[in-house]
Amino acid sequence: MFDFLLMLQDVVLNADQTAAVEVAKNTNALLGAGIGLGLAILGAGIGLGRIGGQTAEAIARQPEAGAEIRGAALLIAILLEGATIIALVFALLFKLA
Repeated sequence: MFDFLLMLQDVVLNADQTAAVEVAKNTNALLGAGIGLGLAILGAGIGLGRIGGQTAEAIARQPEAGAEIRGAALLIAILLEGATIIALVFALLFKLA
């Protein structure tokens, strides 16, 4: 009888450890997704700020080429936003998986 109680206790402890491992995995997934989201937004903010600043500086140097410079900067900004959105979607998908 005593051996049966010890075996039952081991089963209950293993079930608790399994639940604790699942909670730890979920917590780590949320932490990783949060860090990924933060880095994606931070990188996009820095990139867009640099694009805007360099565009204004380039147009100030050569006002006659303003339309071409503005078009190139807009294209680069759109590509940067696309990459940022993809990074955000991947971070959210990794959080759910």
